[in-house]
Amino acid sequence: MSTWKWGTVTSVNPIKVTLDGYGEQPTPARTCATVKVGDLVYTHLANRRLVILGVNGGDTPPWMQTLEPNGHVCFPDGFMIAWRTVTATLGSWKELEVATRVHVEPALLMWALDRARLSADDVPEQLKAFPKWLAGESEPTYRQLQKLAGWTHTPLGFFFLAEPPQEIVPIPDFRTLGNRQIAQPSPDLLDTIYQCQKRQDWYREYALAEGLERLAYVGSMPQGTPVKVAADAIREALHWEPEQRDQNRTLGDARRTLISGIEDLGVLVVVNGVVGANTHRALDHDEFRGLALVDDLAPLIFVNGADSKSAQIFTLIHELAHVWAGDTALSDANLSAQDGQSSKESWANRVAAEVLVPADELVGAWRQTTVKELTARFKVSELVVLKSAFDAGLLEWDDFRQRYRDTEAAASQSLADRDAPSGGDYYKSQPYRLSRRFARAVIADTREGRTLYTDAYELLGVAKHSTFENLAEVVMA
Repeated sequence: MSTWKWGTVTSVNPIKVTLDGYGEQPTPARTCATVKVGDLVYTHLANRRLVILGVNGGDTPPWMQTLEPNGHVCFPDGFMIAWRTVTATLGSWKELEVATRVHVEPALLMWALDRARLSADDVPEQLKAFPKWLAGESEPTYRQLQKLAGWTHTPLGFFFLAEPPQEIVPIPDFRTLGNRQIAQPSPDLLDTIYQCQKRQDWYREYALAEGLERLAYVGSMPQGTPVKVAADAIREALHWEPEQRDQNRTLGDARRTLISGIEDLGVLVVVNGVVGANTHRALDHDEFRGLALVDDLAPLIFVNGADSKSAQIFTLIHELAHVWAGDTALSDANLSAQDGQSSKESWANRVAAEVLVPADELVGAWRQTTVKELTARFKVSELVVLKSAFDAGLLEWDDFRQRYRDTEAAASQSLADRDAPSGGDYYKSQPYRLSRRFARAVIADTREGRTLYTDAYELLGVAKHSTFENLAEVVMA
């Protein structure tokens, strides 16, 4: 969602704004102007990221000072009103026409490319004037700025700031590369997190209104709980004992069963390999494998669907372990990332491995079967089997290290050889991309008149009522 809104400043450290019709925003605002509590401000909101563009009755923001007069109206009506109000002291505002060009700091243009992992050589034909904007020789029109924002997946309001904003992952980040935390997040990762948070916020309000019980298991086994104790509790809750596990013939069957079991526990489970439903924005499994947003009314797990099915199964249980521990987290769920890995991430890895490959069962089967046969039995990857065998004392370090590296290289090559995600069957994919539990709640609440259809369309990522009804037929079945 991208929208222009009036609001009132409620705090300045950090800057918080209550928007008309939207309430107080959960994330601090960035601003183009000096503000104080009580100021009436005009803002741009895009996926939980808010930028204050100007203050009613205040000074003209820097980005407005170079606007050309006598241009064509190309801003939304609401923006025209805001500009006229903010710049009323400049005179003749009743006759004012909005200019065609807007000043954008060259540093912001370069920052937008960098954060999107693009270069000036990638600029499309409709933005061919980009080098001149970068050199300060000309300015983009509003429509060109909209196209640039869409191409780089940058919130439009960011281009009105005086300098590039510092973006950080808005949840605890347990990913590591060697012994370093991973730096600049991609727009795809940030948009995914903010979308998950928005849907979780809605579901929390829904759960409160419905009087749903708080989930006692959330946070019931913090890090430090013996791995076997936590794993046994999770396995029992999921009914993932050998008899139930063996009823799943394929990895796909096992993944569906586990997703259904986790959602039956009250967790929203989202599995998606793209941003929203945009197949042109594939997620990078090397950047992150999953995340957990912990809440005792609306816990949410996201699994990167760009990963292999066996890796997705491990990530599902890894993130569920974080929910059991009460830890909101962005994870790599990577068994090979031992150096510098956080203790919470390491604990969740060991719990997930024990849930899926119980040490007692593995020890009994190790001498009688091959690793490949064990992967089919436990519905996990060879990497998980090897790591579980090492932890159980069934492999020596040198043997484990070599076999693990060879298997990891083969798995990485297999993922690299996979085709880019396609649209597939929308109505089969969308329940996983949304969480079937979440989609059912939105549809039911909308049909009962408590959620507006327009809000439901946005929450579910649909554009037409016919798509809403077709999706409802699938998820409510």
